[in-house]
Amino acid sequence: MRNDESAREGTDAGTGRADEPGELPEYAERVLDVAELIPSGRVMTYGDVAEWLGEGGPRQVGRVMALYGAAVSWWRVVRSDGVLLPGHELTALDRYREEGTPLREAPRNAEGHLPRLDLKRARWDGGGAEAGGVAHI
Repeated sequence: MRNDESAREGTDAGTGRADEPGELPEYAERVLDVAELIPSGRVMTYGDVAEWLGEGGPRQVGRVMALYGAAVSWWRVVRSDGVLLPGHELTALDRYREEGTPLREAPRNAEGHLPRLDLKRARWDGGGAEAGGVAHI
């Protein structure tokens, strides 16, 4: 779905904004690149991705994922409280179960009785991957 070369061309280096419709902003491309690194069965929070990149914050990463995340394994970039993405809970839950992502069962009084991600076990720290030549988080 993504064409890295065409997506990177035509962006303003100072703002990371695309010059033409249909092209990804530079920051969005970097966020999606990190999302693609996350192994099956593991997750990173929006804040983790921003920290990995060394710029932006959770809201900026969330915005990128909302606009462009369908091109990658979007269910692997998550909220810091482990709550499943509103409106996409069942789709994400199916993916987590397929991949063996650690989950915490919902308490009986939880709305919808949906499990949460077990971030202590599912969170990926980027070990073995590189961002700009240096693995970190």
